[in-house]
Amino acid sequence: MKIYHNNRCSKSRQCLSLLSNAEVEVIDYIKNPLSFEELSLLISKIGILPAELIRTNEVIWKENFRGKKMNDEEYISAMIKYPKIMERPIVETTERALVCRPPELVLDLI
Repeated sequence: MKIYHNNRCSKSRQCLSLLSNAEVEVIDYIKNPLSFEELSLLISKIGILPAELIRTNEVIWKENFRGKKMNDEEYISAMIKYPKIMERPIVETTERALVCRPPELVLDLI
């Protein structure tokens, strides 16, 4: 199991705490952004469109992208360049992935 984690996010920290008894790999996607292929696969495992993984209230999003027409590849590229705009936390198993907001949703994967 993997958690795509941002330690500055309280929801991400809460989710990680709920996983304390599980074997989990912590991915700091802010310091180590995912590749285009990794993020594409993760989005498909979640079962959403790339636009649905965007944190539209982030300043970076508002200043650089709000109101722009974008395709899926452009959304993914934006999240790679500015990982802070990616929704969090995300927990991934071999079969599926889930945006754990609220953090208790992670219990569905355990």
